[in-house]
Amino acid sequence: MDFNMKKLASDAGIFFTRAVQFTEEKFGQAEKTELDAHFENLLARADSTKNWTERILRQTEVLLQPNPSARVEEFLYEKLDRKVPSRVTNGELLAQYMAEAASELGATTPYGKTLLKVSEAEKRLGAAERDFIHTASISFLTPLRNFLEGDWKTISKERRLLQNRRLDLDACKARLKKAKAAEAKATTVPDFQETRPRNYILSASASALWNDEVDKAEQELRVAQTEFDRQAEVTRLLLEGISSTHVNHLRCLHEFVKSQTTYYAQCYRHMLDLQKQLGRFPGTFVGTTEPASPPLSTTSPTTAAATMPVVPTVAGLATSGEAALCLEEVAPPASGTRKARVLYDYEAADSSELALLADELITVYSLPGMDPDWLIGERGNKKGKVPVTYLELLS
Repeated sequence: MDFNMKKLASDAGIFFTRAVQFTEEKFGQAEKTELDAHFENLLARADSTKNWTERILRQTEVLLQPNPSARVEEFLYEKLDRKVPSRVTNGELLAQYMAEAASELGATTPYGKTLLKVSEAEKRLGAAERDFIHTASISFLTPLRNFLEGDWKTISKERRLLQNRRLDLDACKARLKKAKAAEAKATTVPDFQETRPRNYILSASASALWNDEVDKAEQELRVAQTEFDRQAEVTRLLLEGISSTHVNHLRCLHEFVKSQTTYYAQCYRHMLDLQKQLGRFPGTFVGTTEPASPPLSTTSPTTAAATMPVVPTVAGLATSGEAALCLEEVAPPASGTRKARVLYDYEAADSSELALLADELITVYSLPGMDPDWLIGERGNKKGKVPVTYLELLS
């Protein structure tokens, strides 16, 4: 118990000395040991790395999980060392709603069939999103979190210890400076009024006391300097390890980009397949086969028949064979043709369509009664329907 009280008193004395030194430094009343420029640069780089790692980590979490309530729930599960429950993605939930709507509205109707097809695609998109979140969390978020919760805590601990060693060193320097000033004052020759032997004896005794105080302060300063240098070297090694941290984070960033590329490539492939499937559905965004009502006119039927141009249409063709035959007989209009650049590869669903290759140039035009999402494309002596979404119209 006695030993503990002494230790407590010693710790309280050290804490008080550091507090006094820190306060005097803030008010400019005490000198402060400055670190070298290289060490300061290491500290600044470490602080910048920590700050930007926190920001990147938080924003990546927002990207992977936009719902703040869900993020808080996952954080609590991690702190409690419990497994985070599986959560349905937004795409999977949308797929579920579309499938239920199709079953209730009629799965055999064009709208119901389309709902089922889109729900299947959304389900695949949701599964791809789940895989992406899982992969990104392991390969990117976990290393960033490990740095903040592991390496950075160690660096912060050693920096605080270095700060305490510096305060002890500067306090010892201030104590030695005061002791030397008092010693110099005590060894000063007394003036003419202090010529009695008693004054000489007191002056010599005070000088001896301050000599002992100076020796003690010098010894404490040497010990404090040694501890400060040792702690500065330990902290320097940890700060130089930030370069290795950058290399590790760079590798993790490549993994994140790779997983994100895979995710978006899967999404593009799923949506491309869906678009092709929807384009093959009969009655899905295709011009009606029933003739439109003739416009009211005062012109006689004979005159109207003589003046109205007859152009074959491709929207209401019954079979692919008939479509190919009619397309070969279709002549491009005298005006209205345009050049178009193909954006993506397209595989023709039947003989009435024209297969496309990315970045090639073709001639396109539209015919009366065609679905606005399709055009007639020509490449050499080949001709067929092409989807507008795959083209960039040039002129």
